[in-house]
Amino acid sequence: MLMSQPQHRLVQLDDVTRIALMVTPPNVGAPIDQAGEAVSTIREILRRQSVPMALTKQTVFVRSADDIATFQELFKATYRDRVPATSFVIQPPCDGQALAIEAWALGGEGVQVDFPLPDLVTVSYDGLRWIYVAGITSPPQAASAYEESADSFRRLAERLQHVDASFNDVCRIWLYQGSITELESRPTGEPIERYRELNRARAEFFQRLESVGQINTSRDGHPFYPASTGIGMAGPGLTVSCLGLQTDREDVSLHPLENPRQTSAFDYARKFSPRSPLFSRAMAVKIGDHVTTWISGTASILDSESVHLGDVEKQTEQTIDNIENLISGANFEHHGLPGLAAELTDLAKVRVYVKRPQDYETCRSICEARFGSVPAIYAVADVCRPELLVEIEGVAFSDVSPSS
Repeated sequence: MLMSQPQHRLVQLDDVTRIALMVTPPNVGAPIDQAGEAVSTIREILRRQSVPMALTKQTVFVRSADDIATFQELFKATYRDRVPATSFVIQPPCDGQALAIEAWALGGEGVQVDFPLPDLVTVSYDGLRWIYVAGITSPPQAASAYEESADSFRRLAERLQHVDASFNDVCRIWLYQGSITELESRPTGEPIERYRELNRARAEFFQRLESVGQINTSRDGHPFYPASTGIGMAGPGLTVSCLGLQTDREDVSLHPLENPRQTSAFDYARKFSPRSPLFSRAMAVKIGDHVTTWISGTASILDSESVHLGDVEKQTEQTIDNIENLISGANFEHHGLPGLAAELTDLAKVRVYVKRPQDYETCRSICEARFGSVPAIYAVADVCRPELLVEIEGVAFSDVSPSS
């Protein structure tokens, strides 16, 4: 089903064509020249497809916040009133480029793409409505990680409401937090890690939404949380984005996945965070005969403990092992979903976050050996625990077994 080409992967789902693009330009020239090269590459890949393609969502990994305004102007000049929902994340590409772009595009009969707000895109086809919200950033005046997070989640909810959606429809969230493991002072009590305050704000936000029926965190007697990545970035504040799905189709279902080898994040002991991180290890979306599995940020953790401390090679291998086990047929069956499965070769793309730049070559060598030709972006970023050196996320597309 997947056809690999340099820097992108094509996914055919019935009459709809999807493309995952992971474009890292050559490290040559000024930032605007590198950005122009990346945009030209994306446009050329889309031009070569057999059906007209619309760019819907992109994440731009940047070396410097000073370049963001220039890149925004380039996107506006290129895409005019159809700029994809865009997040700028200050996570320098590992090879030193000014930027790298992960983008998603799709096309096919009956596909309708709308751009109701600059940071909001909806895609409709075959009784499905996908919702992309991107680039929500915390206000500069926010005095703490808690305030940054509370404000960002509130504005995510407002964007969803703008298109008659709610957090009940959200299946995937991305959280990029400045100084993620640093301590900040509080008016009362001991200093606390910024990521722990993000978790507190998320837990209280979900609690409020639950009270007014805008999220259901328990379905069929089981916890139900979106897949999520919480990763560090350079600079201050918080940048958030999300993906939602609305449909009345009876052959569409969402299935949060946990990894039996890892404690569920929402069940972590208080020593990791006073309020547990409320997310699933993955979210599998079954649509007819196809399954899309959104894999949360994954690291070298067994049960709830970080393992292979100080060893980037073993941490990278363990992280990939965790992903492989998470999406395996055995784990789907463990969740009561026989006939559903994915392998590493089913990944359409991966993001690899590397804490220490000097570990990049080792990490990349292992990823290329394990993932093969899967398109990837490698970026420098702090992970949510100081001792973790690598985090990986991705999305896999696979078919339902005929016997299921």
